[in-house]
This record gives sequence, structure tokens and C-alpha cells, in this order.
Amino acid sequence: MGHEPENTLRSFKKALALNVDAIELDVYVCKTGELIVIHDDKVDRTTNGIGYTEDKTFVELRQLDAGKGELIPTLEEVLDLVDKSVIVNIELKGRSTAIATYQVIDKYIKEKGWSELDFMVSSFDHHELNKFKHLYPQIPIGVLLEGVPLSYADCAVELNAQSINLSLDFINQDFVDDAHQKGLQVYVYTVNDYDDIAKVKKLNIDGIFCNFPERL
Repeated sequence: MGHEPENTLRSFKKALALNVDAIELDVYVCKTGELIVIHDDKVDRTTNGIGYTEDKTFVELRQLDAGKGELIPTLEEVLDLVDKSVIVNIELKGRSTAIATYQVIDKYIKEKGWSELDFMVSSFDHHELNKFKHLYPQIPIGVLLEGVPLSYADCAVELNAQSINLSLDFINQDFVDDAHQKGLQVYVYTVNDYDDIAKVKKLNIDGIFCNFPERL
């Protein structure tokens, strides 16, 4: 969490005001089928509710306070707010998010003038990410990792990804060099400390996930 409650319209408005290049958000499909924007598989940490996100109906989720009186938004509400002004990086969380995300993106490209390059789709669930890539191969995808595989960036090449997104805890020059040699961009998450920001910039990475973008 940065300046505002995470994954809320209020937080995305703040990000836009800070002139970011992109925003990142997380999506789940709730019990009644809506694609909602929330980070965790349970609502406990980020709202005043309890229980699993996917077990709740949209009506139930909208009754929760996501911080400072904010509602849990839908992906479409966030896209309407952004209105093509920055890239939207959508992280797939939970079951069936590939299909639901494909449907929303397809609608916004066909009906609202968005382009494929206005989006990036990423996930730790490489099976779900692969499913999305087959549904919409023109949309850039990013492979999320928490550790460094023996084969470095090969998993991203296998998925025909555009980027590989690695945790601050594991990023190193060998990994960055390997990814760049394979034609991949490298993004690092989540880097908020000034010293850490300076450290990763020296690795010649391509982008940083940060809750305080003015520090970059």
C-alpha cells in the first residue's frame, strides 16, 4: 500500500496524478462472475470484511469498505477511469481469470478504441497466463517469478512473453543479462526504498513496480 488504499479507484487516481507510465492491478472472478480488482484471495486484509474473495457475490463485495470509504472496483471501472492514458498491467489471480480478462480487454479494444499495447497481462500462475496468451496472442504478457529458476528466463521464452517480472529479493545481474539476451524486458517488484531503487537501477532493468512512484 502506498498513498491510498490499494486497488481502489482512489489509488489509481493518485497514480495518474503522479504521472506514472503504467498501473498494476490484480483481478479475481467473484461468485456471480464479475471481474473485480483486489489483491488477495481473502478480503480480510484490505477490507472490513472476512472470507474468500471468490466465495462472495458482487453485491456482497460492494458492501465492503476497501479503505477510506472506497468500494472494491471492477476492472471495467478502472479502465474507464484510466481511459487509455497509461498502460494497464493486469495480474491474473484465481480461477478463470484468463477468460474473463480476455472478454473485458476484447470489449475495450473493439468498442472503446483501446489498443493491444495499452495492456499487459501477467501472472504467477503460468498455466492461466498461457491460457490467456492463446486467447489473445497480440496482448503482451509478463511472467511473474518469486525466485530464480535454474534456466533463468527460459520459462518466459516458452510462454512467448514480452517481459519477466522478478521480486526485489532475487534480482541479480546474471538474471537481467540472461533475460535481455533472450529479448525480454525485466521489471522488478515491489521496490519502495530509495536505496533499493538505486540498487536495481544499476542492473539496467527496464522498469520498477513501486507504491511511491514519485521516488523514481
